[in-house]
Amino acid sequence: MELTLTTPALLFSSISLIMLAYTNRFLAYANIIRNLHSAYKTNPNQVIKAQIKNIRKRLYLTRSMQIFGISSLLLCVLSMFLIYIQLDQLGIWTFGLALVLLIISLALLIWEIQISVKALELHLMDIEA
Repeated sequence: MELTLTTPALLFSSISLIMLAYTNRFLAYANIIRNLHSAYKTNPNQVIKAQIKNIRKRLYLTRSMQIFGISSLLLCVLSMFLIYIQLDQLGIWTFGLALVLLIISLALLIWEIQISVKALELHLMDIEA
């Protein structure tokens, strides 16, 4: 198998966009946490406690998604460097590992989305009650 410098470079734009989306999620969580803090101080109840527990899980998952995504990007760069200095076989393996880390990051995103849906369900149950 031949891997050129352009193959790992193709992932740069997609990983960058994914990282931007992850950062936006993180900033949204920060805003939600501030609002939950104020709401809990004003009126502590079980729904808000459940929301806090949920957002904590999502926050840690987002951190893991970011770590795996950034690690994938770093390995893509390392892969390009290894190919550049003509260590092609090592570059191929490094690129493969970068792809695995990206897959893990995206799998965590799917998990986080499932948890986000549960958070919205808590809001709906509170409205219905």
